[in-house]
Amino acid sequence: MNARRFLPPTLALLAPVLPAAVAGDAPRPNIVVVLADDMGYSDIGCYGGEIETPHLDALAAGGLRFTQFYNGARCCPTRASLITGLYPHQVGVGHMTSEGANEGQDKGSPGYKGELSEACATLAEVLRSAGYQTLMSGKWHVGTFQGTWPRDRGFDRYYGILRGASNYFRPSPDKLLMLDRTPIEPPEDFYATDAFTDHAIEFLRGTEERDERPFFLYLAYTAPHWPLHAHPEDVARYRGKYLQGWDALRSARLGRMREMGILDERWALTARDAPAWDGLPEERRAELDHRMALYAAQVDRMDQGVGRVVATLEQLGELEDTLILFLVDNGGCAEGGNFGGGPKEQLGTRKGYMLSYGRGWANASNTPFRRYKHWVHEGGIASPLIVHWPAGIEARGELRHQVGHLVDVMATCVDVSGAEYPTERAGRAVPPMEGTSLVPALADEPLERGALFWEHEGNVAVRRGDWKLVARHGGEWELYDLAADRTETVDLAHEHPELARELQALHSRWAERCGVLPWPPRRPAGYRPSPRAYPATWEDLRGAEGDE
Repeated sequence: MNARRFLPPTLALLAPVLPAAVAGDAPRPNIVVVLADDMGYSDIGCYGGEIETPHLDALAAGGLRFTQFYNGARCCPTRASLITGLYPHQVGVGHMTSEGANEGQDKGSPGYKGELSEACATLAEVLRSAGYQTLMSGKWHVGTFQGTWPRDRGFDRYYGILRGASNYFRPSPDKLLMLDRTPIEPPEDFYATDAFTDHAIEFLRGTEERDERPFFLYLAYTAPHWPLHAHPEDVARYRGKYLQGWDALRSARLGRMREMGILDERWALTARDAPAWDGLPEERRAELDHRMALYAAQVDRMDQGVGRVVATLEQLGELEDTLILFLVDNGGCAEGGNFGGGPKEQLGTRKGYMLSYGRGWANASNTPFRRYKHWVHEGGIASPLIVHWPAGIEARGELRHQVGHLVDVMATCVDVSGAEYPTERAGRAVPPMEGTSLVPALADEPLERGALFWEHEGNVAVRRGDWKLVARHGGEWELYDLAADRTETVDLAHEHPELARELQALHSRWAERCGVLPWPPRRPAGYRPSPRAYPATWEDLRGAEGDE
């Protein structure tokens, strides 16, 4: 057993009492959190997909899969919740991040500042205080201005893009590709997914050179977020496989998910939300096959990266004592309409599309659920969650049906690491964690938790037990019994009006407590954001203060 697993004396009293089936001999595991971007619930093999993901499937076979885990419906809010254990409005990211000189996302209210608040603690800050080395590779997207970068929020090492997803082969300068605090111009052979994997591995190997402390790695891929850019050899494996169309794909995935036990047989497949495949002209079907092949290739390459990271952990002798969590930031993306939109691009020998794969394929990615990224029906917020920890989990290949949420990741990491969650940061009070540790569920014990809440762009939801109340922006509240109807096909609001009102009141109290404003939020009259240092390009950063 590696000596780094055991708590130092100053932290020993903070160690949680874990269930026997979970604790093993490793109260202080390394922690690796892998986040995919814009990927549907059923895309990977171990959740019913046909995309080749042998490395993620192996983690699931050697660990656990959660069937009812939730994200925040969109990239920035999800990332804010994931790394703070709070709801996004509590930490200033109620919508998206401020990017650019106009600071457009700063609405002058605490919930909509467009960057992480000073009055919250990140996973990196909490785990570093418990003696962990803290590493990040990939997409940050919770703070663009100087002073809000990963190195400012507890990470010892960082490589990635500060802003949203970008061209995979040649990210534009305004995406701010960085190594620690230094701007990096990508090399000619750059591909984002590979580069994020390469640096994650480099950072992991560096932990062995420095000391015996445990490590925390946050690996935030941009895959498979648009644009649709992939290596030709990966795309070639999928060309022609999607000429079957999205109707056949959804049916096949549904069958596999039921066989796996991920879906209850009672849950109906939702109605198709795109034109019938058979009615499309041959040229359109060929284009859509290409788009989905590109998307599948992006997922495939990400899985290859996960496999490389796992192989590195094994080579370092750390895999047994590493808690790995894999999840997704939101459901499949329907941006671009039925067919994806955006011009076709020629990237040297590489072909791609600027925008997404379209609503039809997103509908398939989110099988069997309704809606997509942006919305808080199940298709927008249901996420795979794979948990792998050989030294800490006795079960292998099992499912967990306990309900979980992004805010639980902080509570879980605090639980297994012996870290102490702070009450204040930078002289400001830090809200208590909103989540529940998932540790009992690892041993298949029940979780004691209250209601869960969502708001994004006026789309709202609350889940308490098996009941979920949900509404699109401007629409009526809908009530669903998720035990009988997880796919939200039978609205029971009129049959249970008192319950609907009770849950609506619960959501209203949460929204008031967390600083949620009516959509769209508007700046108070006369409010002007304070001038901020914004590095728009690599050139703007030349000569900026270097790394510490």
